[in-house]
This record gives sequence, C-alpha cells and structure tokens, in this order.
Amino acid sequence: MIEIRWHGRGGQGSFTASRILGAAASVYGGKYAMAFPSFGPERRGAPVLGFTKISDEKITDRSEILVSDYVIVLDESLWNEGVKNGLKDSTVIIMNTKNPEKYQSEVSQKIVAVDATSIALEVLGMPITNTAMMGAFIAVCDIVSLEETKSAIDDNLKANIAMKNKVLIEKIYKMVMEA
Repeated sequence: MIEIRWHGRGGQGSFTASRILGAAASVYGGKYAMAFPSFGPERRGAPVLGFTKISDEKITDRSEILVSDYVIVLDESLWNEGVKNGLKDSTVIIMNTKNPEKYQSEVSQKIVAVDATSIALEVLGMPITNTAMMGAFIAVCDIVSLEETKSAIDDNLKANIAMKNKVLIEKIYKMVMEA
C-alpha cells in the first residue's frame, strides 16, 4: 500500500486532490483507494490534512496515515514538525517551493521541489496548487498514470475548470519528468 499525506490550507484543495487521486487509482487504474480529510473547524486558510491510500488489495485500515510514503506540501509556510513527523527513510516530500535547499538541510528524505504557485497563476490565473502538486506526484510515483488522472479530473471538476487543470497537471508532470 502507498500512503500519501497532503498538507494544505483550507481553500487550496488538498482534500479535492486527495479524492481525485484516489478516483484515478480506483476508477481508472484498477486499484483500491481511499481518500479522506482531517481538519478542525473548516475555514479558509487554516491548516488541513488530506490522506490518500492506494493499494492492489482491499484497504481495511481507515485510520489517519501516521507514517507516509509521500508527503505533499501545497504551501511551504506549512513546513513544521507536523510535516516532518512520520517520515520513513524512503519517504519522498513533494513541495511547492522555489527554494528546496532551505528545507533539505532539515530532513534526510528526498525533496522534489516545484514552483506550483507560479505555474498555477500562469495556467489557472489563481494560486490554487492542488492539481499542480498532483502532477508532480504522478511524475515521481508511477502508481497512477497521467491519462488516468486526467480522466478523474474530468469526472470531478466542471468542464471549464477541468480543462485548465489538465493543462496544469500535464505541464507540471512533464517538468518533473524532465528534471
């Protein structure tokens, strides 16, 4: 089983990305998936967590992910002990940042850095980074394909929003694959 923890802020779409990734894996990838959020009183800008579990076998554990295979950070201002807790030696951290060296000295795990905010502003006209970070994830982890993810986006977002997000996810995917 692959366990992914999403760190975002209310309104950034961390749970939406978690859910779309789970749909890509289960509906289009033939795997089992589970996606769920964790947050207190919902308000825009407050830190929130999203979780995605993906497996070739039925998932029976519905608990929060304490030890992650991947940690996706939608907003680098969330970098704190909560992000660094529960990391395996093999955990990959996928972070929305221009300055990964600022964080790499604090952890031994691999950090994949993407300036998702700038690219989201360019493509979407808004600093919503959830699908951009999902594009980075699918480039790093081959459990879900780009096409499966685009199909899940079509199913979960309005057509005009889906089209822009598919452009964004493909742009980030190609950028990370070429890095």
